[in-house]
Formats: sequence, structure tokens, C-alpha cells
Amino acid sequence: LDDNPSHYKIKLSGTLKSPKITFDPPFLMLMPVPLDVKTEAAVNIIPQYYLRQSQIRVELPELKLEDGDRIYPFSVQFPEGQDIILSSDGTNKKLTSHISFRSSRPVSFLGNVFFIDKEDN
Repeated sequence: LDDNPSHYKIKLSGTLKSPKITFDPPFLMLMPVPLDVKTEAAVNIIPQYYLRQSQIRVELPELKLEDGDRIYPFSVQFPEGQDIILSSDGTNKKLTSHISFRSSRPVSFLGNVFFIDKEDN
């Protein structure tokens, strides 16, 4: 700049997107089965905008029966792990979960299974 200081103004702008998770399928209906028989379905968890590694945990519903007993008929398995990993291309890899239901008592249920990341989202 030959001893002639000039002032340059640089304007930067950007958008930071909050991490989110979507599901495929977006809702799940497990088929009715006889008592003490397991029914199961796979759900793909699609993380987006995670810039750091995180881990998914699951909150499963407790069912209260007519006689007051409480049961936990749902279980979730992650065959390839629960970690949300950032790929080299900047995207997040999908996770596969297997949600299963088994009950020795007759029950019907409509409710939520919560998938939660390290920041409690």
C-alpha cells in the first residue's frame, strides 16, 4: 500500500442453523400381536446441522394399566451406536434405531418416544 494506509471495511454475514433431528418414518404404528410376542420396527434418525459430536438418548413411556400396575413394554436398540457423527463432507450420518414392544398384559397405547441429544434438545 506504499505507506498510504487505507481503511477497508469487510462485512461478514452468515446463518447459524440450530441442530435438529427428523425421523423416517415420521410416526410409527406397531402391529397388534398376541400377548408376550415382540413387535418391532426400524426408525431412521436423521440429524441435521450438528457441528459437534453428540449422542442420542431415549425416554420411553411408562404405561399405567387399569389395575394400577405400571409396565415398560417398549425398548429401543441402536445397532450401529447412538453417536451423531459429522462426516468429512460436513453432513451428519443417519442413525438407525429398532423400537420394539412386548407385553404380557393386554394394552393399547398412543404416545411419544423422546429422542434427546446432549444439549437436551
